[in-house]
Amino acid sequence: MPVESISLRINEQVAVLTIDRPPVNAVNIAVINKIDQTFDQLEKSDDVRVIVITGAGDKAFSAGLDIKDATGTENVGNRGQEVWTRLFRFSKPLIAAINGYAFGGGCELALACDFRIMSDNPKAKIGLTEVDMGIIPGWGGTQFMTRLLGRKKALELILFGKRLTANEAFEIGLVDKVSAPGEVLDDALEFAEKLARRAPVSVSCVLRAVNAGMENGLEAGLKTEREGSSIVAASEDAKEGIAAFFEKRKPFFKGR
Repeated sequence: MPVESISLRINEQVAVLTIDRPPVNAVNIAVINKIDQTFDQLEKSDDVRVIVITGAGDKAFSAGLDIKDATGTENVGNRGQEVWTRLFRFSKPLIAAINGYAFGGGCELALACDFRIMSDNPKAKIGLTEVDMGIIPGWGGTQFMTRLLGRKKALELILFGKRLTANEAFEIGLVDKVSAPGEVLDDALEFAEKLARRAPVSVSCVLRAVNAGMENGLEAGLKTEREGSSIVAASEDAKEGIAAFFEKRKPFFKGR
């Protein structure tokens, strides 16, 4: 199997990207580059409105960085941070379907997504475990987790390398839903399909405004919100949404 093995399937406006590197779906520089190239394709595609990311099998979402491969790859840290940050800022919603354990860079990949759904099976645990090896989360984890959970809780999880079950992660808001064993991808797809029916132009503008405010402060967020309001006001989707409201029917959004 190629070292950069990932798969992509698209159905009904939802793309599923699967990391497939047995036995633990570890990530190397080839996988990072392949994911980046795949997101070039997904960004340009009008047929894709939501992306689900998962791992092959039921053992691991992703164990993170492939340590054996990393020793000979000088820029893997910077490249991983660059690509995961791109996903964090992506213009379409991302959902992590966490089917097994997600440690280190795998946890950071899940944190880069907008939503996280995690399987309640004995193998499924999540955490930033880098400090256990004398390193630190380097693919955005220190920032993504702090924004999600706040400084105190993020420091506790990172500094002690805590590995949380699905229910423990749900209790603190690290994941958004806990799925029964074997059902996490189905649940993620159901959620994604509902999200894909929302107005794509509006969804993209909301993502941009929220990210701008989180990263650059209130005024930057408000400015981006005003820009988004102008964009959606001129869209066909807005006309369709208003027409559907008065006609008492469900809107059919085309993303224009």
